[in-house]
Order: sequence, then C-alpha cells, then structure tokens
Amino acid sequence: MAKNKASTKGSARAARSKLIGAACGCMPGAGAVSGRVRAGEGPGAHAHGVDAAIKAANLKHLRRIEGQVRRIAQMIEAGRYCADIIQQAAAVQGSLRSVAKNLLRNHLMHCASAAMDEGGAKRDDMIEELLELVAKVAR
Repeated sequence: MAKNKASTKGSARAARSKLIGAACGCMPGAGAVSGRVRAGEGPGAHAHGVDAAIKAANLKHLRRIEGQVRRIAQMIEAGRYCADIIQQAAAVQGSLRSVAKNLLRNHLMHCASAAMDEGGAKRDDMIEELLELVAKVAR
C-alpha cells in the first residue's frame, strides 16, 4: 500500500501542477448567508465563477484522499503495523495541505489582490483574513 518516496513526490508534483490556480470561488458579489461576511466574500459566501475543470480536479484529488482515509481505517481494523499506518496518515495530511495551498494561492491572486487594490477597511479585513489563513495552513 505504501508508495516509495520518489513515486509519492512525483504524483504529488503532478497533482499540484493540475491544481495550480485552483478556484476557491470567493469573488465579489457572491451571495452569503452566515458567518462574518464582507460584501459576499468571506466565511459563508457561496462559490461564484468557479472554473468547471479546476473544480473537477479538486474534487478528484479529494476523492483520492477520501479513499486513502478509508484504507487507513481498514489498516487499523486489520491490525497493521503502526508505522505503516502513521506513514499513510502523513501522506493524507500532505495531500490535504497541498489542496489548501493551491486554494490559498488562488485566493491571493484573485480575492486578496482585489481587496488590496480597493484599500480601506476591505484591505484591512483581508490582511487579517490572510494572516489567519496562513497560520492555519502553516501548522
């Protein structure tokens, strides 16, 4: 079940190249219903203008992660060696981190960039949001 290190790096690199520019969908004008929402942006806002191919790539990557998590549960049920399970869990964490980084990249290029151009309170709010997001992704 465990892949060798070179194979894992190669497949992660391929997945990352497919997801670069992944759309998070947080664009001005999107509707929102809950959370701290600024003009249709932020927590609770709905995705708006997401590229179908990018959305499909993100979902494919997440489904692959979902399968990995199911296999980890099977390994635990079967009483597999702890180190093997830990290695698989670390691989899942790395995959999730990769998705988060690609979404953050898109958020910076589109949403944050637009907020920075506007300035004022919107800019200040975005700086705080980015600080929180980077802290979460960097953990």
